[in-house]
Amino acid sequence: MTESPLLLVEGLSVRTARETGQRPLVDALALSVGVERVALVGESGSGKSLTALALLGLLPAGLRCEAARMEFAGRDLRRCTPREWAALRGASLALVLQDPRHALNPVLSVARQLDEVLRLHGTLAKAQRRERIAEMLEAVGLPPTARLLGAYPHQLSGGMGQRVMIAMMLINGPRLLIADEPTSALDAELRDQVLELIVTLVATRRMGLLLISHDLQSVARHCDRVLIMYRGRIVDRCAAGELGQSTHPYTRTLWSCRPSAATFGSALPTLDREAITRSVEP
Repeated sequence: MTESPLLLVEGLSVRTARETGQRPLVDALALSVGVERVALVGESGSGKSLTALALLGLLPAGLRCEAARMEFAGRDLRRCTPREWAALRGASLALVLQDPRHALNPVLSVARQLDEVLRLHGTLAKAQRRERIAEMLEAVGLPPTARLLGAYPHQLSGGMGQRVMIAMMLINGPRLLIADEPTSALDAELRDQVLELIVTLVATRRMGLLLISHDLQSVARHCDRVLIMYRGRIVDRCAAGELGQSTHPYTRTLWSCRPSAATFGSALPTLDREAITRSVEP
């Protein structure tokens, strides 16, 4: 990575507000993301989504975030006011969630939702906004027909809903996209299509991508670097193309435990959690 990172984080911890000596939910995490594709991978409950919410200033009540350093494009995110966060999210920083049924507003049409994002973060005239909406829908593979523009989230298939959400997050040209399990609610064929779409759009727009996933084989195909997370900590880091050769016990087990035709009828590997705990980064 030759350019300065867009996102630079050191010593990020997420704790409960009333924590008394307990281990943080996210513990002393360090990461950087430039104009590249970085994956954050681990089991459910490892702290991946909490990390994403902390990076966007969206932690729920009862949790607090601490960091030695947390910067986006040279800006100290630790000092952002609620108004400054609102200006950053959706304009410079964008988040794609797991399930469009919960992320999209159920009472607004596709056109209204995309138009609202443009009005919140820009000064385009109505005709310009209509043109930008049509261009963005085309970019995600959805012809901007009157039927689609007037549709509500419950009238969209899972794949269409996810494409609309991607369009909504990218329509203002953000510099960094955080995608939290963006394909987990889709079937296998649609997963590959949507992930390919995200990766292509990120590359053509020269954005940074932090992809949160539990699927090592998928991120090995689509990302540049991978961070492996276990119980709130980063335990392994490697180039995506080298995941299959990692010697870390946690990474090796995650890589090997995906069911396939080759493993049919045989027991999948299980985690040696004691060995993993001993190997955690200090």
